[in-house]
Amino acid sequence: MTDSGKIAVLGGGAWGTALAMTMIRAGHQPTLWARDRSTVESINKQHENTRYLPEIRLDDRLQATDRASLALTDCDCVLSVVPAQSLRKVLENVRGEVPTSATIVLCAKGIERDSGKRLSEVAGEIMPGNPVAALSGPSFAADVARNLPTAVTVAAGNAETAQRLAQKLSSPNFRCYSSDDLIGVEMGGALKNVLAIAAGATAGAGLGASAQAALVTRGFVELRRIAETFGARPETVMGLSGFGDLILTCGSAQSRNFAYGQALGRGDSLDGLPLAEGVATAGIAARLAKTRMIEAPIIESIDRILTGEVSIAAAIEALLSRPLKSET
Repeated sequence: MTDSGKIAVLGGGAWGTALAMTMIRAGHQPTLWARDRSTVESINKQHENTRYLPEIRLDDRLQATDRASLALTDCDCVLSVVPAQSLRKVLENVRGEVPTSATIVLCAKGIERDSGKRLSEVAGEIMPGNPVAALSGPSFAADVARNLPTAVTVAAGNAETAQRLAQKLSSPNFRCYSSDDLIGVEMGGALKNVLAIAAGATAGAGLGASAQAALVTRGFVELRRIAETFGARPETVMGLSGFGDLILTCGSAQSRNFAYGQALGRGDSLDGLPLAEGVATAGIAARLAKTRMIEAPIIESIDRILTGEVSIAAAIEALLSRPLKSET
């Protein structure tokens, strides 16, 4: 990987478009691949992603394509911004186009629902010859697209690769910190989505700010327990990709997961809501906690609410009736 090589961005949603804009600000010339032809035409002709980032003017230099080969040929870095549950299929379809020396940077957050694998494990399985990294942290796509100050973590299996990536992907208002704790960064990003749904449901049900703060705090304890059993370091979970991302997504309807939880708490129809990755992650997170005998009542409750096993009121009652114990 060189600092000046070609960058491909896979995914024409809000986050993929925002990251492509950031790469231009970092001095690169990225090519963005999107499945949807209308999104490609909107970016190339109107310089706007009218579907996912309406009313945000995009740099005229940003080029999009619906042909993966055009984006991937001769690239040395691939920012994969496709949803977690679509990652396997997309990488299987494009792996013949990706140079073996290119670093795959995973920019979506989640755990593969069927296998329980982290996204870096999925990528490593499909493209065993390519270095794999992850980018995660408290970042709303609209803020990044508007060039508002943002800080994230870039993690790889070794510190040198992570540092080089952090240098490559940073721009004046997009600060990348490096980490060699790939597991910690991935687990924090995935599990906080489940807790954001819980926080949104608490707000939507009108249970008050005190209840929401208690749920997020105790939920973070569960996140830490699960992540650390996978080998995550405590300081990583307490950093941007864990605690920082949790703060952002558990307090704003800009978060798709929080907004989904709000609708759930209000009893609104969930049909047509934007993709909330925490919905898919909740079930596998609850299963992993149970398999590893980790106490995670909040995550388990959210899974049961999403599957219709219990109501929000019944879940709250069950959580409050648990035996009293020491906080630590």
